Amino acid sequence: MSINKRIDIVSIKMVKDKSILYGQRKISSPEVASELFKEFFLDMDREMFIVLSLDTKNQPVSINICSIGSLNASIVHPREVFKTAILSNAASIIVAHNHPSGNSTPSKEDINITERLKECGMIIGIPVVDHIVVGYEQFYSFKEDNKL
Repeated sequence: MSINKRIDIVSIKMVKDKSILYGQRKISSPEVASELFKEFFLDMDREMFIVLSLDTKNQPVSINICSIGSLNASIVHPREVFKTAILSNAASIIVAHNHPSGNSTPSKEDINITERLKECGMIIGIPVVDHIVVGYEQFYSFKEDNKL
């Protein structure tokens, strides 16, 4: 006599928390993207990692705060990064995080996660078009530095 196993039947939904008005129709450069991200990083005393999902015309579809970390670190896993991109039917994503120190120079960990996200994006068909590190008055773009 075998014991039956109950299997849950589930559905997946993305819930909108709120929305913001955005003056630009599309993300045309790292500068434009960094201005959007600065709104989220304003007055943050900890690292925060954000995913911006884009449609085929580079227009923002959704923004997700993927991770809030400590003063100098944020745990980022590709599974969490691409979750909202998939649910948003994104054509591509831009990721960004802040450095509360104000220095936008990427760390070794920043470089490693960028490479990992790039590889994952290629596999699932949602490319990472940029990773932006935001400091106080400046930002660093992996795309502009030809590292993405």
